[in-house]
Amino acid sequence: MDLNLNRADYLQVGVTSQKTMQLLPASRYRATQKVVVGDHDGVVMCFGMKKGEAVTVFKTLPGQKIARLELGGVLNTPQEKIFIAAGSEIRGFTKRGKQFLSFETNLTESIKAMHISGSDLFLSASYIYNHYCDCKDQHYYLSGDKINDVICLPVERVLRDVPVLACQDRVLRVLQGSDVMYEIEVPGPPTVLALHNGNGGDSGEDLLFGTSDGKLGLIQITTSKPIHKWEIRNEKKRGGILCIDSFDIVGDGVKDLLVGRDDGMVEVYSFDNANEPVLRFDQTLSESVTSIQGGCVGKDGYDEIVVSTYSGWVTGLTTEPIHKESGPGEELKINQEMQNKISSLRSELEHLQYKVLQEREKYQQSSQSSKAKSAVPSFSVNDKFTLNKDDASYSLILEVQTAIDNVLIQSDVPIDLLDVDKNSAVVSFSSCDSESNDNFLLATYRCQANTTRLELKIRSIEGQYGTLQAYVTPRIQPKTCQVRQYLIKPLSLHQRTHFIDHDRKGEGVFKSDNISTISILKDVLSKEATKRKINLNILYEINEVSVKHTLKLIHPKLEYQLLLAKKVQLIDALKELQVHEGNTNFLIPEYRCILEEADHLQEEYKKQPAHLERLYGMITDLFIDKFKFKGTNVKTKVPLLLEILDSYDQNALIAFFDAA
Repeated sequence: MDLNLNRADYLQVGVTSQKTMQLLPASRYRATQKVVVGDHDGVVMCFGMKKGEAVTVFKTLPGQKIARLELGGVLNTPQEKIFIAAGSEIRGFTKRGKQFLSFETNLTESIKAMHISGSDLFLSASYIYNHYCDCKDQHYYLSGDKINDVICLPVERVLRDVPVLACQDRVLRVLQGSDVMYEIEVPGPPTVLALHNGNGGDSGEDLLFGTSDGKLGLIQITTSKPIHKWEIRNEKKRGGILCIDSFDIVGDGVKDLLVGRDDGMVEVYSFDNANEPVLRFDQTLSESVTSIQGGCVGKDGYDEIVVSTYSGWVTGLTTEPIHKESGPGEELKINQEMQNKISSLRSELEHLQYKVLQEREKYQQSSQSSKAKSAVPSFSVNDKFTLNKDDASYSLILEVQTAIDNVLIQSDVPIDLLDVDKNSAVVSFSSCDSESNDNFLLATYRCQANTTRLELKIRSIEGQYGTLQAYVTPRIQPKTCQVRQYLIKPLSLHQRTHFIDHDRKGEGVFKSDNISTISILKDVLSKEATKRKINLNILYEINEVSVKHTLKLIHPKLEYQLLLAKKVQLIDALKELQVHEGNTNFLIPEYRCILEEADHLQEEYKKQPAHLERLYGMITDLFIDKFKFKGTNVKTKVPLLLEILDSYDQNALIAFFDAA
């Protein structure tokens, strides 16, 4: 069964955070539902659709930024009470907009995530988790890393409170009271949690998770241990997952999985006979999808996927067809509806133009006044800097509520900027004086009109650490800019492990196949200990076999890159021969294959221009570090090593390492 969904934009509110839009329960089966959404201006808005127009049910006054919005109510009844988290306060509203709760938690940090279950309230700030029952403190937990989301298994089904924290260190922490019952390692930093089918699945213990590097999985949270059921790898290199919902949009009686990503991708997964998810539909929006819900909003009887985006758009992907088959009377009615909509949009546009003129005049008057203060317009920037372990690079994603004019990238350590297919901006590089002012990179990305999201790819060099800065300038007047900083760490291409011996006190043991990793750790720890005047004893044991082992690990990558480079160098000459001879029959099969795959080879080579140089650098560092631990300086032999690499042979390289 094909799934055809048509886009309908309903209205725009302010900038929204993750999980701040919900659909109120319908009064009857497949009846239209009201949408409630909270934004960064602190406004909670509830609206419904009537004859194609958004009609406001209620709208609160502005206040603190709304970080989360959840629905709640008495267990086993329709969940139609609205709860919001703003700062350290929880507020509750009825579906008509009357406030019935204002609970000041007195947390030292702003609330980042929230889950409601009957009279139980589960909250997390950046590192602190709290459980309240009837607004009274019950349990508390301090996490070792940032908490991204919190959820609780359905208490009416599992008959106990089982809170689960999604933590930045790639771990789901399952709690019992104020203690960790057990930890579950997941393949990436988890950003969102959701109950499977909205109720925990058949057992009530099934939990969905999405990660910042775009992976999706299902785990059963039993009383003793986790059971991993399935996992979807991010083969298409799509964005991180921000929101998940379960809803039967296909209409086959089985709830489908709705997924929203930070690159604007909306996905629908159906389940096959083996209960494995299969991608059925995807569509790209132009900005991050912060919330996703399945329901019926636009018209009775037509199911849809409702999403909210970073800049505040509430949009539906509906099963309602755009062009309907109709008789003459029905056609006249549709034309009349369209005319009404056009005239309504025209009057709204005229009102907005008038308002813009008023505000512009007001700004001109205030800026020319002798008492005028600097009126710098404010704007929100949504940014993410994450490691892609598959290709040893970092993704820097910058998203602004308005169109981006340009982004200046500056780094005080050597880094490479890699090509990104999704990036249509024009990049220009400025010359840098790295010796006098520690500037290794200055690059400007000039964006095309209406670009609100920019994705960059960066590759760092391990052992060289410092700061990367992004200066973001949007297309607003007067010109203003925001600076964002990102730390590039000494072991920037390493990832945290979760197997730690807790019996050791005051000492750390670092093991690696690569001597260069140990060398970087030794240098950085010595430098930081000296800076802090800490006495540090460092002992090391070097296994000579590890050098050969590391070279063998590098070998397939190096051989592939050298072969790719040779093939690309041959393409122009082979094309010239092809033109001269008129065909390729005279060429050996290997050369014919190169010509057939020429476009693919050149595209692949263009994506990783510095990859071969990076592998050369790794081998050179390995050579220098091997002898540095023996107290020998072999930098004078590096040119000879590079000659061997240019005419690469694995055995000759290993022999050079042994003989040096």
